[in-house]
Amino acid sequence: MTKIEIRRDTPLAAEVLPLLQRHLDLMWSASPPESVHALDPQDLAAPGIAFYTLREGEMVLGMGAVKRIDATHAEIKSMHVVAEARGRGLARVLLEHIMDEARALGYRRLSLETGVEDVFAPARALYANAGFVQCPPFEGYWNDPHSYFMTRSLA
Repeated sequence: MTKIEIRRDTPLAAEVLPLLQRHLDLMWSASPPESVHALDPQDLAAPGIAFYTLREGEMVLGMGAVKRIDATHAEIKSMHVVAEARGRGLARVLLEHIMDEARALGYRRLSLETGVEDVFAPARALYANAGFVQCPPFEGYWNDPHSYFMTRSLA
């Protein structure tokens, strides 16, 4: 079995773009346009965003990002594990890595937005099992009936 590696990366890398496109396609197919908050590759490459990939050998199986809100608060963006690699605990491993990285970057709170549709139920369960709780909309979001907001302390 090939070793799993999670590393700081660029969302603009040629081998990452297909995964990002799959993620964006899923987001646009699952939610109304006004409720899609996923960032495109160029936006994920912006300053203030730390982007990570989960790889098995040369295969990019997952990704996630930490976006700065302020000095102590960040948001998880575009966390995704490819469907064919699910059920192996990789999303949990990636989430733990992202939380560790957020702590190392000095953040004390981590928040996220996900969908309310059934396709997002596994994500909501993953985050809840990691200690995230439902919260009101935060920085830049609004009370959207298609959004589910979660947060947790990193202390």
